[in-house]
Amino acid sequence: MKIIKHSGDIVEFNAEKLKKSLLKSGANSEVVERILQSIQSEIYEGISTKQIYKMAFTMLKKIANSHAARYNLREAIRLLGPAGFFFEKYIARLFFAEQYETVTNLTLQGKCVSHEIDVVVKKNGTIAMVECKYHAGRDAASDVKVPMYILSRFNDLKGNQHAIFGKEEIISKCWIVTNNRFTTDAIDFANCSGLNLLSWNYPEDNNLKTKNDNSYLYPVTCLTTLSLAEKDKLLILDVILVKEIINNSDCLEKIELSGSRIKNVLKEASDLCRYI
Repeated sequence: MKIIKHSGDIVEFNAEKLKKSLLKSGANSEVVERILQSIQSEIYEGISTKQIYKMAFTMLKKIANSHAARYNLREAIRLLGPAGFFFEKYIARLFFAEQYETVTNLTLQGKCVSHEIDVVVKKNGTIAMVECKYHAGRDAASDVKVPMYILSRFNDLKGNQHAIFGKEEIISKCWIVTNNRFTTDAIDFANCSGLNLLSWNYPEDNNLKTKNDNSYLYPVTCLTTLSLAEKDKLLILDVILVKEIINNSDCLEKIELSGSRIKNVLKEASDLCRYI
């Protein structure tokens, strides 16, 4: 059966791929088989992947909010836009969770010109700049021009001393992070040039998806018990990760949720962050 992807490409429906994504949500195999059978009985020639996703999401939500939230992760990261400002803060949180010191939104002077840097991180005495490439479209990819451009900025900055973490220090590494993916040429160029890449699916064993699942670094935008407006209010309050809500329910009172709503949000947050 032919289905239509977000990009407009027409491909064969892949039941095994859908099954794997459902299992990653945390639902057990019996539930996944039931959902898969239901979807296969309802889909038709020319249905969009977006419609299939909505069907799966709705069914998962009826079973457990946390399953739906985990299934919704990629879309949740996209919701950290549209400008990408909160995506940068989210990436800083991911580095912080790995024992890096972090600073966001700096302007640093290079040998030739000044540069606005999204995130600067430090660990074991090593300083790295982190450039975040946010894409609103699901199928957009960062091509080879991205690492080529950022490499030139890195080269302009790395020879200078900068007062970042309280003293004059030198940037010696560079990361490029995107919420979508890198093209093959972009990966090859970055690897050849000594740049570090992080995307939804790269590196294979330590990407945005695996970092979330392994360390419970889910953004608040994945919560199904909050409206889009309520998620935006939390982001403005600098509440970026779901785990930041669990021991700080005051933030839910600040966005004017009722007691019963707060209870539901905290249950979903706890279920999501305790998933193994």
